[in-house]
Parts: sequence; structure tokens; C-alpha cells
Amino acid sequence: MSSVNKKEIEKFSKMAAEWWDPSGKFKPLHKFNPIRIKYIKENIINNFKLKAKKRPLDKINILDIGCGGGLLSEPMTRLGANVTGIDASNKNITIAKLHAKKNNLKINYLCSSPEKLKIKKKFDVILNMEIIEHVEDINFFINSCSKLLKKDGLMFIATLNKTLKSYMFAIIGAEYVLRWLPIGTHDWEKFVRPEDLKKILSKNNLKLEKLDGMNFNIIKDEWSISSDTSINYIIKSIKL
Repeated sequence: MSSVNKKEIEKFSKMAAEWWDPSGKFKPLHKFNPIRIKYIKENIINNFKLKAKKRPLDKINILDIGCGGGLLSEPMTRLGANVTGIDASNKNITIAKLHAKKNNLKINYLCSSPEKLKIKKKFDVILNMEIIEHVEDINFFINSCSKLLKKDGLMFIATLNKTLKSYMFAIIGAEYVLRWLPIGTHDWEKFVRPEDLKKILSKNNLKLEKLDGMNFNIIKDEWSISSDTSINYIIKSIKL
């Protein structure tokens, strides 16, 4: 069985060269990135009671799944973590490797899906950012991820809620009206309600610990964490 949706991989492979262009096709992710980094960093520090100031995530082993061109893998490495980034698109991994090399960053990039990852060690933290709405089978995907996570390890998932509002904003608004994203980037049928995700997590030895909304302020042109989970949300779960 495979969690890889070939059509989705082809779609992102075509855009691979634009990963690091802040005004290119991945512009929304560049805007999104600071708030994601802050949220992940703070939750890891609090959870593992880390004390280091300079490289706060020192010695933390992170697996960034669906890492794309490395937009999260690189900042996590700069914060001191040992990062393995995996993506099912070879093109994405090639771009990520080149960019890391150019910036003298040591990141273990591999072209793989979680179920095919041949690594002995288990990770302290797994990042599933904006990926579960692109996989073939969410339950199988989460199950494969859970096996790679240490007991008491953290899994972060950022995705889109399945609401009328998310259809209006994430698809009609972001793809057709504002043209933030190429048309066809998202399929509303693949969006997941938090309560459904919670059930999938608990089936796979993961306990949902924290659920927050992520909202975009058009006036300020920035993202913030909020209590409104009707469009974008991020969760922190812990391996039992």
C-alpha cells in the first residue's frame, strides 16, 4: 500500500523550481512560514523543557514529511535540530538539497514516503504541514507516521477544515479570486474536520493535545494563531 497520490506529486513537481521564490507559486507558504516556525518551536521547547538559548532545538530529531523545497527543514536546522526531510517528489528533494548546500546546512533529505522510509531511529518530532490534504489515505498515512515517532514524541499537523467557509476561502478565494495558489491546488473532498482527524490519531496511538486556528489578516497581510479553526488549523499530538 502507498500513501502517495501520484497526481498530487506531479502537481507539486511541476512547481518545484519555485519553492524559494517568495513571490512565486509558493508565496502563501512564505507568508505562512513565520507563524508555523514560532508555533512549532515554542511547543517543542515547552514539551521537552529545553533550556538552550542560542540553538533552542539542539539534539531534537525532527522528521519533516512532505518537506517540499525545505521551507521548514532549514529554519528547524538553524534552530539546532537534527532534521530529516522526506518528500515523494524527486524534484522537490533535488531543489531542497541544492538550497541547503548553498546555505551550508546539514539536512538529511530523502525521496521517500513515510511507509517506505528505511531508517532505524525514531524521531522526537514529526511535522506534517499542509500534507494530509494531499495524501491518498489519511489513516494509512498517519499510521505510517506514528510508527516513526518515539513514545511521548510530538506530531504537528497543519491542514484545512472541511467547512463551507474553507471552500469559499481556500478554494474560491485563494485559487480563483486572489490567485494566491494555482487553480486545482486543493480538493475540498480531501479536507479533514478536526474531530475526524482526532479519531484517526487516537486509532494510531496519538493523543490530540492542542488545537489552534490559523487566520490570515488581509489588512496586516500576516498570519496569526487564533481560536477560529473553521479554515486553517494546526494540532499538536503526543505519541502514547
